[in-house]
Amino acid sequence: MNKKISEGAEAVVTSFDFCGKEAVAKIRERKSYRNQEMDERIRLSRTRREARIMRRASLNRISSPKLFFYGGNILVMERLNGTRLSDMLKGKYGKNAIKIFPDVGILLGKLHSAAITHGDFTPANIMVDAAGKPSVIDFGLSDITESDEERGMDLLLMKRYVGSALFRSFLKGYRKAFNYSSRVEKRLSEIERRGRYQTRTLLAD
Repeated sequence: MNKKISEGAEAVVTSFDFCGKEAVAKIRERKSYRNQEMDERIRLSRTRREARIMRRASLNRISSPKLFFYGGNILVMERLNGTRLSDMLKGKYGKNAIKIFPDVGILLGKLHSAAITHGDFTPANIMVDAAGKPSVIDFGLSDITESDEERGMDLLLMKRYVGSALFRSFLKGYRKAFNYSSRVEKRLSEIERRGRYQTRTLLAD
């Protein structure tokens, strides 16, 4: 039996049994406000891109859902059992969650080493299993690029979500897994300075 897990702006996610395995289907539904032909092209293109990135992550042994099948506007993938890191931070497992952050940094470092940027790398997209192993989910906003700007944005999203103390713990793992971490950290500082300047300018106006 299909069971809806979530419904976002772009897709509906349901769980079901796929050839005897727990699976998740991500379905990009039609958007009525877009031209029908354009909408179809967008959904097909985004689904193909996400499938390509998931396969790339798997080939680089990055802990993430295995892709079982994709076609049209549908992705069928492994369902990961565990708890979202964002929920752990809010609940009674907060202290255990804090210990995981170096491994989360390693996870992003491996993605960047494989020329993958996630696009929404926050605790909400990190699943933690019973053994405390983190995995990254939801590659809907991801891209294949070696842009330090995009890598810096991945860092910025995590930093904004967790704050400076946890981010320092996260960076220990990131530096270990990604050889060019110092370059990306420098870009992160530049992005933050631009943001502060833009905020000051808006307030002045």
